Amino acid sequence: MNRHSLPSVFVGLMLLTEPVLAQSPSAPAAPVRLPDVALPPALDRVLRDYERAWRAGDAAALAALFAEDGFVLQSNRPPVRGRAAIKAAYEGQGGGPLQLRALAFAAEETSGYIIGAYGYGKGPGDTGKFTLTLRRVPGGPWLIVSDMDNANAPPKPR
Repeated sequence: MNRHSLPSVFVGLMLLTEPVLAQSPSAPAAPVRLPDVALPPALDRVLRDYERAWRAGDAAALAALFAEDGFVLQSNRPPVRGRAAIKAAYEGQGGGPLQLRALAFAAEETSGYIIGAYGYGKGPGDTGKFTLTLRRVPGGPWLIVSDMDNANAPPKPR
């Protein structure tokens, strides 16, 4: 190929791709609310205890729901590990009308998970989603090993 034909090839490719590049992407589909699933009582207790502690703004009660080596993985914050760090992370948070709902779960004798969504008050739709990984000694209460959440909308610019 000589050096004068290269610009012609480049311009030709631009003309071929222009209609594709000029198309605007389709609008995102309206969010679909996934249905709730009923949890067994021992797993449901984890969600209801979490709601109660959050609503009360009780960081110590929230931290007590976690395994001693548990993690909190919140949106836009570094991870924290261990009950003392979890309690410190939750200080000053909470106090709002948190509502948790389960979307899926699984549990065996000593490990399980809950995938869910959360919102506040009676507002429409979910504010965000979460995963809880759980563990327990056989027959003991479920403790949170990892609580990972993130919002459904990007953070607002400051």
